[in-house]
Amino acid sequence: MSAHKRVVITGLGATTPVGGTAPETWDALLAGESGARPLPPEWLERYELPVTFAASLKQDPSEVLPKVEIRRADPFAQYAMIASREAWKDAGEPDVEPERLLAAIGTGIGGVHTLLAQYDVLKEKGPRRVYPLTVPMLMPNAASGNVSLEFKARAGAHTAVSACASGAESMGMAANMIREGRADVAIAGGTEAAIHPLPIAGFAAAHALSRRNDDPTGASRPWAVDRDGFLLGEGAGVVILESYEHATARGAKIYAEFAGLGMSADAYHITAGDPEGASQARAMNEAIAEAGLQPSDISHVNAHATSTPIGDAAEIVSLKRAFGDHVENVALTGTKSMTGHLLGAAGAIEAVILAQTVHQRMIPRTINVQQVDPEIDLDLVIDDNRALPEGDVAAMSNAFGFGGHNIAIVLKSV
Repeated sequence: MSAHKRVVITGLGATTPVGGTAPETWDALLAGESGARPLPPEWLERYELPVTFAASLKQDPSEVLPKVEIRRADPFAQYAMIASREAWKDAGEPDVEPERLLAAIGTGIGGVHTLLAQYDVLKEKGPRRVYPLTVPMLMPNAASGNVSLEFKARAGAHTAVSACASGAESMGMAANMIREGRADVAIAGGTEAAIHPLPIAGFAAAHALSRRNDDPTGASRPWAVDRDGFLLGEGAGVVILESYEHATARGAKIYAEFAGLGMSADAYHITAGDPEGASQARAMNEAIAEAGLQPSDISHVNAHATSTPIGDAAEIVSLKRAFGDHVENVALTGTKSMTGHLLGAAGAIEAVILAQTVHQRMIPRTINVQQVDPEIDLDLVIDDNRALPEGDVAAMSNAFGFGGHNIAIVLKSV
């Protein structure tokens, strides 16, 4: 680590189910708001979906994007552009050579709206009526490609596609390129727009979604004894990463240092995490080590905590393996209780939240947990928001995805 450049976060952008911007999202989290909303009635009538709600965006893209951009980009790419523009402006629009600027925007699914809509066109009207931009709209790298075009980022346009770890992995990829001296600034994050009848039906068939149709805002309840699945969300989270030298030379505001990245794979099951937690723990320990820290230096973890019976319990096992006796001193929160699970954008938006947590020195609480699962015996931030301790702090965010992908990120105060 000492031979590499330090990497810091200088800009934040987000569009989420609880806010149209990063500050609005942060304020909503501190207020304990849920982004759950009913699905369109026509979907429910036509498809008889077993789940009738999801965490859709708080602000419609049409409110901030011109019509021509909406026509030429799938929603997942629209979300990425909204968050990237906000983050870039928040960072003070860094003056950087295009060849030293990187775009890295991950996604778990990509342009599912375009893919399925144009397949309907093909079936109903024939190939001549299929939209000419179908392929560049549905491809998973469309978001990073469009961001690269917008900001003239020529150091690379990368897309990690690792399910729910995609956004966090893209940030890690970008941070590593800056550490290696291959870029000075990166626009990095994740985006997802999978609130559509097919993904909803698929996740429901796999018994992954909560079916609290009579209580949508209470559906996501990480660690609760009566948790029954996740709340599907959508949106994007983007950060501006810079080398410390580049940021300080221009007098940039710094939210936190992107200090450590850990990556591993379970090689256990295509959807379920390893119940022994060894690989998840290894990702956490690698992130801590790369940050030059010990487990005892981490005071807070924004957990993956999706509100599934198996996944939440498995993460607790991995946390205990990673932190040992110190695990009792780590304050855990699960912000998916409010935002829902943003799939490929989850790790990215939670990194945006973690940067705000470190900068504002406040941990947002987990909502909807009336009775904690008795097998989950750690320090959960559930009753109220909690201040971080005084002095230098380090915090972690976990992102785990179908396929066994594990990413852990450590941020430090600067």
